[in-house]
Parts: sequence; C-alpha cells; structure tokens
Amino acid sequence: MHMFLLGWKTLRRDLRAGELTVLLLAVTLAVAALTAVAFFADRLQSGLQRDARQLLGGDVVVASDHGISSSLREQATTLGLNTAVTVVFPTMARADDAQGGNSRLVSLKAVESAYPLRGRVQTSGVWDNHWTVAQLSQHGEATFGGPVAGEAWVDPALLAGLEIQLGDTLHLGEKAFKVSRVITSEADRGAGFLSFSPRVMIAYGALADTQLVQPASRLNWRLLVAGEDAAVLNTFAQQVQSLIDQGAERGLRLMTLESGSPQMQRTLERAESFLRLVALLAALLCAVGVALAARSFAARHLDGAALWRVLGLSQRAIIGAYLVEFLTAGVVASLFGVLIGYGVHAVFVSMLAGLLQVQMPAAGLWPVALGLGMGLTLLLAFGLAPVLQLAQVPPLRVMRRDVGQLRPASRTVVLAGLAGFAVLLFAVSGNAQLGAIAVGGFAVAVLLFAGLAAIAIRVLRRAVNEATAPRWLLLATRQVAARPVFAVIQISSLAVGLLALVLLVLLRTDLIDSWQQATPADANNRFVINIQPDQADAFQDALRQSGVHEYQWYPMIRGRLIRINDHVVSVTDYEDEDAKRQVDREFNLSFDETLPQGNAIVKGQWVAGQSDGLSIEEGIAQRLGIALDDRLEFDIGGLQHTATVTSIRKLDWSSMNANFFVLFPVAAMPDLPVTYLSAYRAPETPGFDNALVRQFPNITNVDLSATLQQIQQVLGQVSRAVELLFVFALAAGLVVLFAAVTATREERAREYTLMRAMGAASGLLARVQRAELAGVGALAGLLAAFAAIAIGWALARFVFDFAWDFPWLAPLLSAIAGALLALLAGWWGLREVLRRPVSESLRSLSAS
Repeated sequence: MHMFLLGWKTLRRDLRAGELTVLLLAVTLAVAALTAVAFFADRLQSGLQRDARQLLGGDVVVASDHGISSSLREQATTLGLNTAVTVVFPTMARADDAQGGNSRLVSLKAVESAYPLRGRVQTSGVWDNHWTVAQLSQHGEATFGGPVAGEAWVDPALLAGLEIQLGDTLHLGEKAFKVSRVITSEADRGAGFLSFSPRVMIAYGALADTQLVQPASRLNWRLLVAGEDAAVLNTFAQQVQSLIDQGAERGLRLMTLESGSPQMQRTLERAESFLRLVALLAALLCAVGVALAARSFAARHLDGAALWRVLGLSQRAIIGAYLVEFLTAGVVASLFGVLIGYGVHAVFVSMLAGLLQVQMPAAGLWPVALGLGMGLTLLLAFGLAPVLQLAQVPPLRVMRRDVGQLRPASRTVVLAGLAGFAVLLFAVSGNAQLGAIAVGGFAVAVLLFAGLAAIAIRVLRRAVNEATAPRWLLLATRQVAARPVFAVIQISSLAVGLLALVLLVLLRTDLIDSWQQATPADANNRFVINIQPDQADAFQDALRQSGVHEYQWYPMIRGRLIRINDHVVSVTDYEDEDAKRQVDREFNLSFDETLPQGNAIVKGQWVAGQSDGLSIEEGIAQRLGIALDDRLEFDIGGLQHTATVTSIRKLDWSSMNANFFVLFPVAAMPDLPVTYLSAYRAPETPGFDNALVRQFPNITNVDLSATLQQIQQVLGQVSRAVELLFVFALAAGLVVLFAAVTATREERAREYTLMRAMGAASGLLARVQRAELAGVGALAGLLAAFAAIAIGWALARFVFDFAWDFPWLAPLLSAIAGALLALLAGWWGLREVLRRPVSESLRSLSAS
C-alpha cells in the first residue's frame, strides 16, 4: 500500500510539473493511430464478410455453364437452405416495328420469384431520357421477386438505345414482353465486359417461351443459396467444393466477393495498406519518442531518487513506486488514445463506407486490447528500463553529482522489448511484406543513421579551422564534438522522425497521383465494340464531327487458345478455376505495331512488325504456365494462327483504357476476321449516344459514366482518409523532434552557464545554439531523405504496386525542413536554458 500511495503521489506531482507530457503524448498518439486503423479494419472486414452475400445475391452462390442439376438443389433444400436459380446470357433484343424495330445486344437475365435471396434490386416505374444517373437513382425503390410473366425490367441505356419508353413492347426471341420498370441498381450485377451490356430481366418461367436456349448457347447459370445457420452454409459449400475437386460435375465453381469489382478491391487494398503503414510509422516514431522522453525523465529524477535513498526508502519501494506511476500513466494514456482512435475511425467510416456500399457492424473489442497492449508495451519496452535505474542510484549522489549516472539498458531488456514491439507491429501490418519493409527498413535505417552520424561528427571536427572559423561556428562545432554519444543519439532520433515524415509525404503524393492517373477526370467513359471493318471510317468520322478527336482505336479478334508448344490445351490441365475458365473461352486479341498506353514490358522485347511474334499479359501467362519463346496456337473463326511469345506485359486493369490479353506487334492481319473497338470520352451533347447507335445499330455502346463517377468519388474519399491519419504521424514526428532536441537540455544548461560565467554574451550563445540545431537538423534531414527514398521504392514496388519516380529534390527539401524543424523545436524546448539566471545554474553546478 505504501508503494501504491507513493507511486500515485509522484504521478500527480510529475503531471503537474509537466515531466510526463512528452512521454504520455507519444503513447496517446501511437495508440490513437493504431486503434483508428484497427477499428476501421475490423468493422470493414466484418461488414464485408456479412454483406458480401448481398453483392452475390445469396450467402453461397454456385455457378455453372451447363445448368443447375436437381440433385444439387435438393442437397441444399435437404439442409434447410433457401434457393433460387438465375441464368444470364447475351442475346439480341428488338423494339417493336411500331417503335422503329431497332435491335441491341443485351445481357438477358431470367430469375425465379425468390430472387434475390440477399440484397435487393432497385427499379423505377418512371423514366426520363434526360435524367442523369443520380436523378434516376433518386426514383429507385426496392423491388423483390423479379418481373411477372410477360413483363421485362430493363436498363435505361436500352430504352435510349432502342428509342422506346416504359410500356412499349420488347421482343426477345419468339416472345414479346411489356417493358414495365427501369433497373436503377442490381446488387449482384458483378463485373466483366458482358455486365456492361444493357440488362434485361424477365421471369425464369418465361425463358422457355423465347426459344433462345439452344445447344450452342453460352449460358451462365447460378444457384443462389441462403440460410441463417453459418455452419449449415459452410457444410453445403464444402460439399460443392468436394464435387469440384473430384471433378464429379463439370463446370461448377463457387462464387466469391473477389469476382465483383477488381478496381474497387484494389483501391480498398491500397487504402488499407497505406493506413496501416501510417499507423506503423506513428508507432515506430512514438517508440523513439518514449525512449527519449523516458531517459530525460530519469535523468531529471536522479537527485530525487538519491534523496529517497538517504531517507531510508528501499530499492524495492522505489521500483514499486515508479512501476505504479508508469503503469497508471500508461493505462490512462492508452485509454485516452483508444477513445481518440475510435473517434477518428468513425470519420474513416463516414468517408469510406461507400467504397463497397456495405453497412458496417459494431466494432469488436480486439482493437481496444491492441491499443492497451501497444501503449503498455511502448512504456515497458522503451520507457521503463532507464526509470528503473533510479532505484539503483547511490545515496552519495546527494553530495556528489558525478556518481549514479544513467547507464545503457541491458541487452536482454532491450531485445525483449524490441521483440514484443515487433510482434505487435507485424500484427497491425496485416501484410508480411508491409511489416517487413517498414519495421526492417527502420531498423536498418537507425543503424545507418548512427554510423553515418558518428562519421559526420569526426569529419566536422576536422573540417572547421580554429583560426579562420567564426567564433559562434567554432563553439557550435565543439559543442557537438564534445559529446559525440549524445550527438549521435540526437541526429539518429531526428533522422528517424524526419524519415517517417518524408516517407509519408513521398508515398502519399505518389500513391494518390497513381490513383488519379489510373482514372483521371477526363478518362474514357465509353467503350464501343462490334464495329465492322466497313464501318471503321464512317464511325471515326462520326466521332470527329461530334467533337471527339482523342480516342483509342484497336482491332479486336476473338480466338481460342488450342495449343501451347506441342501440347493440346485442355481444362483438365489446370486446377485454378480462373485458368480453367480462360482456356475454355475465347480471348480478346488485338494487333498494333506500337505498344499501347498503360502497357509495360516486364520480360522479353517488343519488336514492331514481327509477324510471328506475340505479347501476352503477365497474369494470364502465370496462370496458364506460358513463358517466353513458347509457341501458342489459336483457333480464330476456324482459322489456325501460331506465333511465338516474344514479350510479357504488365497492365493496369484498374485504368479506363482498352486492354488485351494478347497483342500481335504488327500493323495488319488481313487473313483473320476482325472487328474494331473504340474507347473515348463522350461529349456532353444531348442525344450523342442515341445518334451513334441509330447510325450504327449493330454496335454495342458501353456507358461507363456511372462507374467512373463512383471511382472518382472513392478516390476522393480515400485521399481524405489518408490525409486525416497523416496528421497523427506528423504529430508523432514532431514529438520525436521535440524529445530529441530537449534530451540534452540539462547538459546544455551547465555548458552555457560555464561559458556565461567566463564572459560569453547571451547573443553569442543563442547563435551557437541555432547553428548547432540547424546543422544537426540538416544532417538528419539529408540522411532521412535517402533512407525514405529507399524504403519508399520498396513499398511502392512490392506493396502498393505503382511506379516510383526518384524525387530529386527530396534530399535538399528534407535537409532544409530538418534544419527548420530542429530550430523550431529548439526554440520551444530550450528557450528557458538561455534565460536561466547564472547564479541558479552555478549553485546547481557547485552541488555536483
């Protein structure tokens, strides 16, 4: 009880005196940054797991290319699960002759009355051709059960394309339907090029009347399954997976969230990785801040601890008192950090909840445990070791200040603390590469900073000429060289703080630039396919006459891969489901002598005009086991074409540019059947799309305006969230700078007292202090810049996957920023040193 009371009293005294301010601020910032990301990641993951079913239309979805067997459906029903079947395939829709008889390629979807089991379809019973996407969405309302027999729900693009209205007749095969509603939102629409074709939805029972399902039809069947018992759903999923693994039923696959929007998934992954990186750097910075602040705290309490020993207090009691003080302060600071983190994560939720359009559940408790664990680990690993040395201060220090100085912490204590801290950081990172690069890069950087700082101090001492150098510069140089250990610690600490700030500035700028470059404000919002060769000149003239002068234009060939070298390709060659689907369907092929925009050669060489060569996308090459110099044979409209893989390309699939799996580096392939694809940004002219479809009724005009608008909105949300958390890292960096500059405050006070006693003017000492701080800050900034560039390159290459350009001005700007920040921190933290009366400092020196 005596130890608890003493610890509580010392805590209150030190809080009033401001002795714990820097230390507690560092702990609070670290916990706040980590828990903000942890709360957000926990809720987002839980929300995705819960609401992914809404994006699929069910809890479990089984897809098939040949129909859903009755046994599979009975299997789900036996387990007490609800089911519904849908089928999707491309076909032609035609307006009634009374409305012009125009036709259009559509994506027809037949649904049972139970559809959707999860999520919802929103439709509108009113429609205006001049409405924007946002205006149309305002009229949408949840509609369950699908259309009734004889009616069809359609995308607004189809009404515009066929020039028909609600209530008009739409012909599908041999059946006529009344267009009753406009689809404004379809939860399980998915992605892929087919999904961009206008949707037509009809009742499942009316599909047979259309006579569109023929033996050669390419249909995509889905069995939607839903239930309230997760264990039962998991049992059914395992049974289906077992059928797939055994090959008992051909063409089955389980649908997952990843089959949705890869652009949004990649944006979300990058955003979460960057937020985790900011939290990691904030924690690393705060660890340095805690270590510096704790050592300064212990140094200022040496005399008080010696007095306790004189008064008869045992070492055990002193250790207990400081443990109570530190643990109490750590828990309070950690709880305060958790509260701040929860508030910040709520801002993240408001900014980013629309990214995947899921409603997030309540936060769990593990982020709270993580925050408390991180706060206490910071204090115990980096702050407690020097403080516990206070219990070993000899009573003789009351009379002799030269005894009982702080010693370096034992290797065992340091290694144990670092190990525990590293484990927590890796847990927070959620990514082995991110954790290894951030933590490992910082560890290596600290060692390099210390070594280079020691070398720089030696060079500095020899470089300054005592005979010619100004007096203030000579004194500043001698100040640094006189205490090399302190100088190395100070430069290393400042460099670590600046490293995090420079790294975040560089990554934040390049990351957001890469997002904006991938989907710029003027990105393509129209993709037009099925342009026939005899329409090519007329179509391009129509674009130019409408004001579209910049557009992408590519020939497109449909071909099936039938042979790799001498091996006939079969779906049985692959276990990966994506690989099976890709070899079981036709590829989109193209040719051009010039490497298209957004394509980067990662292996081999692009040789323009090479008639027997081809370039393949690296992802499909990896999945299908294709390497350089392999011979690929394609079946293109009944014609066989063989070429050698001369290069492998990397594509940015999140861009709004036209991309192809296979490119032939030639200007023309006259012997093969070809159509054309065009991508461009449509003008704001009313009726532009309708006029184009009227002039070329066979084309498929894909309007990506809504998709582009959503992506731009997401990028703005992500950027704001990144900048919000960046403030925490900035504050943590400033804490480190302040702690590093003020760590030697008492030593500076003694040295300045002696110089003032010997006649040095206050103005001279002020110039000495400014020169020392500016020099140390500039050196730290220079070291930090080069380390940040190296770590930033590794993170950009291996974690965030975007191009990294060497920032040539970063070292200079970082050195200037380091000097200015060190001067600012020194002015704030050391201003009282020069104002302290000489008599007071002399009495302190005489006591030592």
